[in-house]
Amino acid sequence: MHQTQQTQESFAFNAIGAYTPRMSDPDFNLLPALDVLLAERSVTAAARTLRLSPSAMSRTLARLRTLIGDPLLVPAGRTMVLTPHAEAIAGDVRKAAADVLGVLRPAPGIDVHNLKRVFSIRVNEAFVLTHGARLHAAVAAAAPGVRLRFAPKPDKDIRSLRDGQIDMDIGVVPGDAGELRAQTLYRDRFVGVVRTGHPILSEGVTPERYGGFGHVSDWGHVVASRQGHFTGPVDEALDALGIVRDVKVIVPSFPAVVAMVAASDLIGLVPRSFAAAASGIAIFPLPVATPEIVISQIWHPRVDADPAHRWLRGVIHDAFRTLARD
Repeated sequence: MHQTQQTQESFAFNAIGAYTPRMSDPDFNLLPALDVLLAERSVTAAARTLRLSPSAMSRTLARLRTLIGDPLLVPAGRTMVLTPHAEAIAGDVRKAAADVLGVLRPAPGIDVHNLKRVFSIRVNEAFVLTHGARLHAAVAAAAPGVRLRFAPKPDKDIRSLRDGQIDMDIGVVPGDAGELRAQTLYRDRFVGVVRTGHPILSEGVTPERYGGFGHVSDWGHVVASRQGHFTGPVDEALDALGIVRDVKVIVPSFPAVVAMVAASDLIGLVPRSFAAAASGIAIFPLPVATPEIVISQIWHPRVDADPAHRWLRGVIHDAFRTLARD
């Protein structure tokens, strides 16, 4: 007895995540049949509507009677009539059947021109300054009712994507991306930046002059790091040559690097796409090789099939198609 009760009351998700119903759970496949039976008030007519044989429909009615504990349909001369309980539940059955069908239908398409929605996109400040206006123009041209919220990016924590606080992240795919989806938008590289007329430009930028060899007291470097790190890929490349870069200042963003560089003799390091849009500075290629930067749009699978989100991803990808070829 105890074993039978435990079997009937137990349910869970099995090893592959599929729902395992309890023995006492109703068969929801019976809901549409119940709706048709109550509407047609005839086993034969209901069988015709559902394209079943009369005998199969009779067996379905028998299962429903056992499940609900009521005859539901009873003979009245040459016709059948609903029992009081069937009359009472007929409206609820019709609504429940319609709700189930609505849930199981494919997601509807969208009228982009009349779409009203706010999308939160997490990006760094340099991205907004470089690409924000162009991205807004591309979205507004197709969907004037869509608003963009560029959210700050203090870190690469993916929890905000998982719990829906943001719709998308644009940047370098984090190492712990897990189940996240990503699509490459464009590729970038770091370049050196200095104020116009900086002395390093007069004789060419060698690894030694760039690193500060012989000029440590006059120059120095300013780097952007949200975590406050003094070193990065550039330093690894310089270290292989026995050169140590003299980092004097750490700032939280690339725009801050440009501001510091423009007003001093410090040497900065920023992405090429951002440096090209900045003013009052000179740009030079780094004298050592560094990995390229792959910028992607990143989202969670929970919104992968959402028509509006899918449309936005397409707009963003198209907006960067030219930049991706550069």
